[in-house]
Amino acid sequence: MSNQDWQGKHVTVAGLGVSGIPAARVLNGLGAVVTVVNDGDDERSRAQAAELEAQGITVRLGDGATLPESTELIVTTPGWKPDKPLFAAAAEAGVPVWGDVELAWRLRGHDGREPAPWLAVTGTNGKTTTVRMLASILEAAGLRTAAVGNIGVSLLDAVLGDETYDVLAVELSSYQLHWAPSLRAHSAVVLNLAPDHLDWHGSMEAYVADKGRIYEGNRIACVYNAADKATEDLVRQADVEEDCRAIGFTLGTPGPSQLGVVDGILVDRAFVTNRQKQAQELAEVGDVNPPAPHNIANALAAAALARAFGVEPRAVRDGLRAFRPDAHRIEHVADVAEVAYIDDSKATNTHAAEASLAAYDPIVWIAGGLAKGATFDELVSGAAKRLRGVVLMGRDRALIREALTRHAPEVPVVDLERTDTGAMSEAVREAARLARPGDTVLMAPACASMDMFANYNKRGEAFADAVRALADESA
Repeated sequence: MSNQDWQGKHVTVAGLGVSGIPAARVLNGLGAVVTVVNDGDDERSRAQAAELEAQGITVRLGDGATLPESTELIVTTPGWKPDKPLFAAAAEAGVPVWGDVELAWRLRGHDGREPAPWLAVTGTNGKTTTVRMLASILEAAGLRTAAVGNIGVSLLDAVLGDETYDVLAVELSSYQLHWAPSLRAHSAVVLNLAPDHLDWHGSMEAYVADKGRIYEGNRIACVYNAADKATEDLVRQADVEEDCRAIGFTLGTPGPSQLGVVDGILVDRAFVTNRQKQAQELAEVGDVNPPAPHNIANALAAAALARAFGVEPRAVRDGLRAFRPDAHRIEHVADVAEVAYIDDSKATNTHAAEASLAAYDPIVWIAGGLAKGATFDELVSGAAKRLRGVVLMGRDRALIREALTRHAPEVPVVDLERTDTGAMSEAVREAARLARPGDTVLMAPACASMDMFANYNKRGEAFADAVRALADESA
C-alpha cells in the first residue's frame, strides 16, 4: 500500500502497549484518522494516551468493546483475543482486522524501495533462539539483516526505518499469525507443536491452524520438523507457490530433501546438486552453543532457512560459532562442588522443559509456577529415570508433585510452600543438598513465572544470584 492509500482512512487501533502505540503513530504519520481503544484506564494508560493525543490521535480508555463510528480497518495488538466483542462488531460491520505484522507486511515497499524477503520462524518453543541463529548465519554470509518480530525489534521499525536490508529473520507468534492473513514469506519453519496458549486460541486445533498460516504462499521452502509429524502435515495442507519445496530437519541421518546429523556433523541433503547421493557438511555439533539436542534442532532449522536463501555452507558454520544464546535459555551459571547449575527459566511450558530435561543426566530438577492449564504426567514419566531429586515451588507445584507420585514415586521431592523473595535461595540450597558430584541442578520450571516473579528473566536472575551465593560460600 502506498502512502496515498492511507490519507483520511479511518483506522481503529485495539490496545496500547509495545505494538499498539507504534502502530498508531505510524498510521497517523501516513495520514490516517486514528482512534485507539483500550480496555484499561489506569495511570500508565492515561500517560500513554496523553502522548498520543498530543499528536492528534483520539484515544478511548476503558472502552475496548465498542467499534468507533466510520471505522474502515482495525489494527490490533497481538494480546487481544479473537473473541473480544470489538471483533464481533467488526465482523458484523464487514471491517477487516489486521495485526501489527499484517500492517508491516502491507507497508513493505511503501516508499518505492525493494522490500526485503522474510525468512519466518514459529513453533511452540525455540523461536527466538532459531531466529537469532539465523540472523547470525545471514550476517556471516555478508548479508544486511536483522532479527525482528516477536523477538523485541518491531517489524514496523524494520520496514519503515532508514536502514535497508537484504533479508529479515522474523519470529512470529501464533497470536501474530492469527491476524496476518496476507503474509507470504520467502521460506518458513514451524519448529514444533505442543499445547500452549489454548486459553487464547480456544482449542489445540485452532492453535495449530494459526501456526500453519506461516506456510501460506511460501515461495522457496517450507521447513518442518521430521520428529513432529504435525509440522509436516501443516506443510502438506499449505497453499504454496509452484516449485516451493518441503524441507525436513532431523537429529538423525537425513534423507533426501532433509538436513540432519551424521557422526557429529550437521549435513545438508536438501540444497545440493544430487540429494539422492550427496550430503554437504555444514558444521560440527560442537559449533552449536549449547549442543543440547533441541538446540541442535534449532540450528538445523536455521541452517535450512539460510540455505533456502542461497547461503554458502561456510557461513552456516561461522554463524553458528558466532552465536551466543540469550540469558535464561539453558544457561550454565556455575559449577559448585562438582555439580553444574543450569538456568532454563525460559522453559515456561512442559514442551520446553521436556527438551531441557532430555539434555542432562542425572538431574536435580527445580520446577513449578503457574501451570496455565498444563498437565505433567507425560513430562514426568519421560524424565523419571534421569531424576536424582526434585525441588518444587510456586502456586501450581502440587500438580507436578501429583505426577511425580504417580510416575516417579522413588524420587525424593522437596515441596517449598514459601513464595517470598528468599524462596529461590532455599530452592537452590535444597537442590544442592540432593545433588551428588557429576549431577546437574536444572531449573526448567515447566510453568510461567508470574505467581512469584515479574517475568521469567527475574526468575532466572534470582536463580543465578542464589547459585553464585552458594559458590561464594563453598569457595
